[in-house]
Amino acid sequence: MLDRLIQQSLKPLLTRVARTLARAGAGADALSVIGFALGMAAALSIVWQHFMAGLVLLLLSRLMDGLDGAVARLTQPTDRGGFLDITLDFLFYASIPLAFAVADPVHNALPAAVLLASFMGTASSFLAFAIVAAKHNLASTEFPDKSFYFLGGLTEATETIAAFVAMCLWPQWFAPIAYGFAALCAITTALRIGWGWQRFK
Repeated sequence: MLDRLIQQSLKPLLTRVARTLARAGAGADALSVIGFALGMAAALSIVWQHFMAGLVLLLLSRLMDGLDGAVARLTQPTDRGGFLDITLDFLFYASIPLAFAVADPVHNALPAAVLLASFMGTASSFLAFAIVAAKHNLASTEFPDKSFYFLGGLTEATETIAAFVAMCLWPQWFAPIAYGFAALCAITTALRIGWGWQRFK
């Protein structure tokens, strides 16, 4: 829901940093991998209950995720890069609830499982819409810089990161945050199914 606004706000800053990185020879794919590695380090920190370290690493990971696309647009976007970016993103998103479950399985395992199940709904509806949209040569007007059709909803990347930040700041409230965000994900999934049903009939 907030991705477009946040991306437009950060685009000038990210572009300036991306120019410096591109001149230094940094590639978009390398930044994607670095961002993923930082995300996995964040998950491991959460497993060991170093929540503030996990928060910092998590935010650095998402910074790299923003920069990889900016560098790609300044150089040469590729299908391989788009594939790598979205695949590593989904693995990162799954790793954080899993890390909280491992950190405290007694209190966090069930809410983490519910949240991960809701992620399946948002991810599958997102990717399925993109696949069919590509068959019809549809382009996203809200996210024209993306390598494939980017379908929005209540729970996009910005809202997901905000929920992860809240979990790291208040780990004792992981369960209600997870259940609440899972409910929003379920609404997003239902909306996307409805949009797809209407758009492709």
